[in-house]
Amino acid sequence: MKAITYNKYGSPSVLQMVDIEKPTPKPNEVLVKIYATSVTSGDARLRSSNFPIIAWLIVRLVYGLFKPKKEILGHEFSGIVEAVGKEVTKYKVGDEVVGTPTMLPSGSYTEYLCIPENRKKGVLALKPKTLSFNEAAVLPVGGMTALFLLQKAKLDKGQNVLIYGASGSVGSHAIQIAKAQGAAVTTVCSNSNFSMVKSLGADATMDYSIMDYSSLDQKFDIVFDAVGKTSKSKAIKILKKEGKFVSTQALTNPGQEHLNKLCELADKGKLKPFIDKTFSLSDIVNAHEYVDTGRKRGNVAIEVAN
Repeated sequence: MKAITYNKYGSPSVLQMVDIEKPTPKPNEVLVKIYATSVTSGDARLRSSNFPIIAWLIVRLVYGLFKPKKEILGHEFSGIVEAVGKEVTKYKVGDEVVGTPTMLPSGSYTEYLCIPENRKKGVLALKPKTLSFNEAAVLPVGGMTALFLLQKAKLDKGQNVLIYGASGSVGSHAIQIAKAQGAAVTTVCSNSNFSMVKSLGADATMDYSIMDYSSLDQKFDIVFDAVGKTSKSKAIKILKKEGKFVSTQALTNPGQEHLNKLCELADKGKLKPFIDKTFSLSDIVNAHEYVDTGRKRGNVAIEVAN
């Protein structure tokens, strides 16, 4: 089977398509034929080892000091169950699924992946029928991060929420999750992305290059930093007395219940991941080059199977 590997850190050119052996599921595993995956900011950072100095050594110790320990990237996927182990009870051959390969030996830049039916890290669920394989593949990472942080901030109906960096993967999911909960959403992004965020449900927009959001007269229940580029000290100027500031810079620990909730919202027609561009698996280098530009809106999907 085909897979994308990298055996050194660097530019997108370190990614190479290779042939490897197709895995066989263990008794507690399902074999998934991958239909789609994505290029997340996490994939790009791990590939390049582009981390802040403070975190760089820690990341290298975990993921490989001199070269990557896990040679196949990919943090999320959608696909179809092709085979199941004899102990598997939740899934059957032919099921369409979505999930993450967290803590597995392989990432999702591959044609097939074996996944334990139950595990402490990583998630797996039936794919929402309302979503295409490409849309489902980009749901878990950005969606679960957004949901986890909004729940941490105690998102509730009738609240006013400001999302800074609303046009990215986390932000585009956060808009829809907040609107589904009955909140009013103000988004901060570039003018060129106004139509995008409005299409996702944003009630108001502002261009960060023209106006400083902290100078707004309005007060908010939640300020959500979806790109890790603002601060609580700045956000507190527009937060209500009991308001909450949450950021993607904080540690998050979303789990199965978060993916289940996202799938429920999608099936109800309240959540649809925004895909900026789609590339084929063989075009993975160009996909990473595009994400490296920093101009990605929403999500970048990778088609593995047609």
